[in-house]
Amino acid sequence: MIKVRSKGIISYQKTWEEMKSFTEKRQPNTPDELWLLQHNNVFTYGLSGKSEHLLKETEIPVIKSDRGGQITYHGPGQLIIYCLIDIKRLGIGIKKIVSLIEQSLIELLSNYDINANIIQGAPGVYVEGAKIAALGLKVKQGRTYHGLSLNIDMDLAPFALINPCGYPDLKVTQMRDLTDNVLSINDVQNELSQYLIKHVTEF
Repeated sequence: MIKVRSKGIISYQKTWEEMKSFTEKRQPNTPDELWLLQHNNVFTYGLSGKSEHLLKETEIPVIKSDRGGQITYHGPGQLIIYCLIDIKRLGIGIKKIVSLIEQSLIELLSNYDINANIIQGAPGVYVEGAKIAALGLKVKQGRTYHGLSLNIDMDLAPFALINPCGYPDLKVTQMRDLTDNVLSINDVQNELSQYLIKHVTEF
């Protein structure tokens, strides 16, 4: 069983601390959880994040996190799903859970007539070379936290202040600019969480 929790708009720092606490305290039989939320404007670095990928300092906060990956941006209108999954219990590794998340995103986007794909060696999901969804996970004692971000209907301008995910000149896109379908972040988060549950519970 996977529990789904909708948390609304919540600060990055608060959510990060809650994820770490949940992961440290969970027991072998603790159900996995998906946290559905949005963040206020924030740049976050992964463990290997390099400062030169922040091209210009602004009033947007910058937080150094313990997830994988380089720098990215979060803001309202972007869906975050944090994946608190016991992959050791499932008998799968980090590469497999990343693949399952990417597959879930691609299937979700296809429902909105958006043809998305992956790029080998560059985790995340892309549409014609532009990144629409980013991934960054942390594994501790066989359990993941952090997760995915999907650009739905947001201000993309802050991405121009960074090298997204450490790639200079990487274009970024969002669902609003790629589909004529009516977009509701609540609908998208519910649909995507169901794809994630479907794929993770196959094991």
